[in-house]
Amino acid sequence: MAMAELPRRRLADLDVAALIRRAREQAGLTQQQLADALPTKQSVVSRWERGLDAPRVDTLARILYACGFEADLTFRRLDDVDRSQIAAALARTPAERAEYFESVVDAYEAARRAKQLTGVG
Repeated sequence: MAMAELPRRRLADLDVAALIRRAREQAGLTQQQLADALPTKQSVVSRWERGLDAPRVDTLARILYACGFEADLTFRRLDDVDRSQIAAALARTPAERAEYFESVVDAYEAARRAKQLTGVG
């Protein structure tokens, strides 16, 4: 059974303008300072922040880096992790499921005891 292809989204459809503006403001940079760091023109930064244009993904990474953020961009298929976890859970035998459940309960109880001992949380 083939998975239906999801509609493709463009970077311009995200609120990249607000992201750029907030990152720049948090870094304490003017539009001109950010433009100089990239390098580009102040008018280009202004267009990005007003949502009139959107930078390419690699440029967005450079913008965030110039503002002191580490741009950790990872591209993967949607739900790949969840699908592998579901497949692994479904492959367990009833005994393995019970053992897994008991380990989760044990971890929860250990965390609760640690919280009571430390008074944290």
